[in-house]
Amino acid sequence: MSMQQKIEQSLQALAPQHLEVHDESHMHSRGQQTHYKAVLVSEQFEGLNSVKRHQKVYATLGDLMGEFHALALHTYTPQEWQKVGIAPASPTCAGGSKH
Repeated sequence: MSMQQKIEQSLQALAPQHLEVHDESHMHSRGQQTHYKAVLVSEQFEGLNSVKRHQKVYATLGDLMGEFHALALHTYTPQEWQKVGIAPASPTCAGGSKH
């Protein structure tokens, strides 16, 4: 199972109405599964600010968080997602592990 699939499987615990997990490693590290982007829409985010939403995702992923380098999170309630409909594009890598 790929890291992307592991992340997707773990995030099912948040009962997402919409879930996208993208492997963005090609933008950062050659040949390594290190950078991911998750777009997650869940009623469980109702009443939570972005920090609390991210903490909820991190807690859900648990030990899996230590198996990759970065996770860009875009978390929405169903009502917010209905308004925006798309997550922002990821920025170009500024260096770091890029060779």
